[in-house]
Amino acid sequence: MPIAALLAVVLIGLTVTSWMIDQNAVRASVERQIHAATGLDLRVDGDISVSVFPGSSITLRQVGLKGTGTRGSGIVDEPLTVDELTASLRLLPLLMRRYEIADVTLMRPRINVKRTADGRSNWSPILETLARTIKPGADSPVSFSEIRIKDGALTYLHKAHDIDETVSAIDLSLAWPSISRSFAATGQFDWRDEHVDGSLSITDFIAALSGDRSGIKMRVASAPLKFAFDGAVASRTSLLMEGTLTADSPSLRNALRWIGQTPPGSGGFGRFALKARTNVVGESVALTNVNLELDGNTAEGVITYSNSDRQTVQATLAADAIDFTPYIDTVRLLASGARDWNRQLFDLRGLSTTDLDMRLSAAKVAIGNSKLGRTALGANLRNGTLALSIGEAQVYGGILKGSLGLTRVEDDADIKAQFQFTDVDLASCASDLLGVSRLTGRGNLAFALEANGSSPFALAQSLDGTATLTGHDGAVGGFNVEQLLKRLERRPLSGAGNFRTGSTPFNTLNIAIRFRDGVATAEDAQLEGATTRIMLTGTASVPSREYDLKGVASLIVASDAPPAFQLPFVVQGPWDDPLIFPDSDSLIRRSPASAPLLDALKDRKTRDAVKSVIERITGSRKPSAQPAAQPAPPPQAAAPQPASPEPTTPAAPAEVQPIAPAAADSHPEKTD
Repeated sequence: MPIAALLAVVLIGLTVTSWMIDQNAVRASVERQIHAATGLDLRVDGDISVSVFPGSSITLRQVGLKGTGTRGSGIVDEPLTVDELTASLRLLPLLMRRYEIADVTLMRPRINVKRTADGRSNWSPILETLARTIKPGADSPVSFSEIRIKDGALTYLHKAHDIDETVSAIDLSLAWPSISRSFAATGQFDWRDEHVDGSLSITDFIAALSGDRSGIKMRVASAPLKFAFDGAVASRTSLLMEGTLTADSPSLRNALRWIGQTPPGSGGFGRFALKARTNVVGESVALTNVNLELDGNTAEGVITYSNSDRQTVQATLAADAIDFTPYIDTVRLLASGARDWNRQLFDLRGLSTTDLDMRLSAAKVAIGNSKLGRTALGANLRNGTLALSIGEAQVYGGILKGSLGLTRVEDDADIKAQFQFTDVDLASCASDLLGVSRLTGRGNLAFALEANGSSPFALAQSLDGTATLTGHDGAVGGFNVEQLLKRLERRPLSGAGNFRTGSTPFNTLNIAIRFRDGVATAEDAQLEGATTRIMLTGTASVPSREYDLKGVASLIVASDAPPAFQLPFVVQGPWDDPLIFPDSDSLIRRSPASAPLLDALKDRKTRDAVKSVIERITGSRKPSAQPAAQPAPPPQAAAPQPASPEPTTPAAPAEVQPIAPAAADSHPEKTD
């Protein structure tokens, strides 16, 4: 009964108190306490409601800050507007007609931040007022320290840098510095369609508002990116921060897109982690003692970022091993059939957003199947022009030096490349760079090429420049020229046989090629071995990837002696599987059976006699027509000529394919 009576008394007291509360007095008390805590005066444009049971609070609707912003024509330009401001009141002081705030809730606040080119914003006067007013401690007139924000929105506009951002669904809990000088905020918000959890802690909030140095801890976690900063902050003429920054992302490409950057290319930029000592001065960020991990590659060094006029990144990094395969794996020069150039258009938008100046050194570098040793390279990207330079790289057992320039001209790529491979292994070099897998030895390769186009096929059509290859002490696999020439020297009409086996060794190899509008012309192509010599002339089409070459293969017995046997030949067909045709006329003339006949056919009378015999055998002319037209006896010169089968010999070789299987090798005398 006593407990029930007490509850009844309390309920009656609350009811009577709610009747006796003066709403204007409560409003004035709340506004005074908020002014004492922040130095800001409220402007209430809506109605007011006071509740005592079940919870004691006062709600002010359509609240703004006096002396800030303008209202007119439906356009609101104020630093802060709140749909509902609810102040919870302490119960015991309320019963004694004292209105003390326990906490404050801002429902659907709208925070507008606008910065000018000089760095000031519409919030600068408010922050200066807060810095002058807040005086935490035991003598502080502020009775509350918690402020909650629900369903808020923040807009940030910086016209000088063309920035217009909106943060929505803000739910935060603020620990206001009423007793201590610290400030803390925890909660979540939505930015660019991603949910973000964050926290902020400032050791000396008053010093931070005044621009003095203060400790700061910040944590931000979202699906695309997580980062944390632990250090100190100050803001006098410009923002100053120093401390330790850590960041990680499952996909740096997605994180860059989320923060508004266009990642270059379409490959790589996956798993990312960063830890570094950070110094921020205005819009410049310097990272030292960097430990960077990207796509499984780990590097150390320094990185600087500036966003004054253009976004600029400078870096000097060193690594034990780097794999560039993820970044070039999506660059398909050839179509899926591997016999035609890719016609897909380049995406060069990433070249125009950020300037880059990077120096990178690594003990090992992998580019696809190519493995490089110690490498030093530089990359410079400025105003849409990318310049790559290789100071020195150990590759294919030799040294690589050169440069590559890529310029975006509207939708086209203008490419210039100059590279020199010195004393490299030709087997691996030719296989990786030229797609030729039948060359061995050591040598030098140099080329200077230019091309312009919107796709690999367009680049192939416009290719200009030069290329030289010199080799020594190697071999060309796939055929044995010496064996082939010796066979044809003995039996010219025996066919080439199975010549696509073995290899042709060489002492020296010299190739000089000039490119013009996608056509490669062999200006000097010569292979010389101990017993063979091969010389080539002609062209090769880069767009269609086909050969059209002529050459002479010579069998030599001594360097100062004339060739013992020479065989002209033709090379035609696709690069990966060309056809080689020996010259049939040369083989026929070297045949012991056909050579006398060909010499005899040089005489007109002999030629007419042979023709007459052939016509009689084939029946192409009636026998009776000859006595009537010419009663004279048949020419005597025709008697020595064999009637069969030699008269048909000149016609037969014309149908013999130059590269035919050597089925006649078992009966060479029959073939001859």
